[in-house]
Amino acid sequence: MSGFNQQVIEEFRAHGGRVGGMFEGASLLLLTTTGARSGRAHTTPAVFTRDGARLLVYASNAGGPRHPAWFHNLRADAQVNVELGTPEGTVERFAATAVVTEGEERDRLFAEQCARDPAFAAYRAATDRLIPVVALHRTDLADPARLRAVAAHLVKVHDELRSELAALRDGLASPAPTLGRRLARHCLTLCGALHAHHHNEDSVFDLLERQFPGLSDSLDRMRREHRVVARAVDELESLLGSGATPATLRPEVDRLATRLEEHFAYEESRLLPALDPGA
Repeated sequence: MSGFNQQVIEEFRAHGGRVGGMFEGASLLLLTTTGARSGRAHTTPAVFTRDGARLLVYASNAGGPRHPAWFHNLRADAQVNVELGTPEGTVERFAATAVVTEGEERDRLFAEQCARDPAFAAYRAATDRLIPVVALHRTDLADPARLRAVAAHLVKVHDELRSELAALRDGLASPAPTLGRRLARHCLTLCGALHAHHHNEDSVFDLLERQFPGLSDSLDRMRREHRVVARAVDELESLLGSGATPATLRPEVDRLATRLEEHFAYEESRLLPALDPGA
């Protein structure tokens, strides 16, 4: 992430969605996508407009020749997180599904944005590519079918992470293991996936807390555990970057596995009955 973007993000969060400088007065949101390659959460400031119940963002990249990275990320994983300033001066965070508009709808929406903001007409003139318009649809957890889908997704991701972690432990425990490029990449991919999963869960937790007030204490515990796991993952990545041997990494991965299994089991025991009572 560029230093400029990080400064905008910090200012946005500290001042309830309001920023100065080149974005002063602009309708701005923070869009968090999951890296298509890294699996890590990536947050980007983006200009938006409201279109009924949905929010529109524009992959202009300031008229650059390529689509911005966040657009490639959401094409790979349409589940995103949005941070939006409120009239009360706070920042609302929620999960959303990104849908890339097409054809006449895309053309109409982008023409309307160019009419509102001449900068977008300049971006269009500066590039040969068709600038995508992406609609963000807020996740609705009032629908029982959606709740069941969230439950199924939670179990699926947990099982995938369990499998990845088991494979990593097997690789580190093999006779005379060497930390080759493939094993190191496996470790980094797992770390990135954990960061992204917990970031996505934190956004969904905010929605769940409003829908199920009785889960508030449990959700607070889960958020605390996310922070503990994040520190453990950061330490593992630091070890990996320092050139640590498999013998050094193995006990750290084992401790992470134990902590994660306890965390996953607690989440599933508390969340699944609420999300899918008939299961």
